[in-house]
Amino acid sequence: MRNTTRHVATARADQFSDPSLLVLASLADGPKHGYAMIEEIERMSGQRLGPGTLYGAITRLDQQGLIEALAVEDRRQPYKLTAVGRRVLRARLLAMQQVALVGLRKLEAR
Repeated sequence: MRNTTRHVATARADQFSDPSLLVLASLADGPKHGYAMIEEIERMSGQRLGPGTLYGAITRLDQQGLIEALAVEDRRQPYKLTAVGRRVLRARLLAMQQVALVGLRKLEAR
């Protein structure tokens, strides 16, 4: 059996993140192109998404109507949240907040 205390103590934020959620969160304050999203996501989560992971998430989110491409600027393709994307992001963040609050209460009760 492995030492779970050590495993938890060394767990990184990227083990608990979803690239699609990170892309949505990075666009919450306005449009960004891919490189700007990579930088913002790293600042926000400590995780640096590779181009394949980032553009895979962008493609899925675009197909789902949660983000949309804007006009190309200087060879860069910016994206923005759609109204539906903003609602989905808000709902996911509120659900995560609820789980975190309940989990923290349970930990404190022990």
